[in-house]
Amino acid sequence: MDAVLFDFSGTLFRIESTESWLRAVLRDADIALPERELAETARALESAGAMPGGARPERLPEEFAEVWAIRDQSSELHRAAYTGVSRQVPLPDPALHDALYDRHMTPAAWTPYPDTEFVVRTLHERGIGVGVISNIGWDLRPVFRAHGLDPYVDAYALSYEHGVQKPDPRLFQVACEALDVDPKDVLMVGDERRADGGAAALGCGVHFVDHRLVTERPDSLRPVLELAGRGKQSSITD
Repeated sequence: MDAVLFDFSGTLFRIESTESWLRAVLRDADIALPERELAETARALESAGAMPGGARPERLPEEFAEVWAIRDQSSELHRAAYTGVSRQVPLPDPALHDALYDRHMTPAAWTPYPDTEFVVRTLHERGIGVGVISNIGWDLRPVFRAHGLDPYVDAYALSYEHGVQKPDPRLFQVACEALDVDPKDVLMVGDERRADGGAAALGCGVHFVDHRLVTERPDSLRPVLELAGRGKQSSITD
């Protein structure tokens, strides 16, 4: 393999819990809720799918279906989709819905998986290109810089910057061109079989990891180092 492409959320990084997310925003707004009410509100936000990078909506209202399907194609659509579903949940101040959205874009909201730094650094040291390809509505580069990982990333392909989202092969092509590599010499690593599996249409190898809590997934990325050294992957691997 000449390069490895990584998904962001659920692959290299994990978003904070919904309760932590809500607590941080309430604290910044100097608003206190009783613990029971806070926990119930956090559960309602999670059920609504209001936190980007978190759980999907348990029931997506019909009026949000159209924007939800294309939410990663622009920053405006992304914010509209997530604040839209968030507003289904009553909060003490309506401005908190936008504050919640803003919070999820901060480096403090994200934690790298325990083996993320080791794997991307090792690939970089071996001369294997490292790309990050994400369906997202905002610039995640500051997150990588804050966690000291940006020096190991050679290219970013972010859906909102190109108006196209995975599994569309065009976004994977953007990443391969940025790395100046043939897709057939690229391994895609992600946690969503439909979205990340789109790389296979270009001839990329594909390897999946589980989207789990940081504490539950200490070393799932390490097999990538062996896979990247084997040459072209002939099929999608589990």
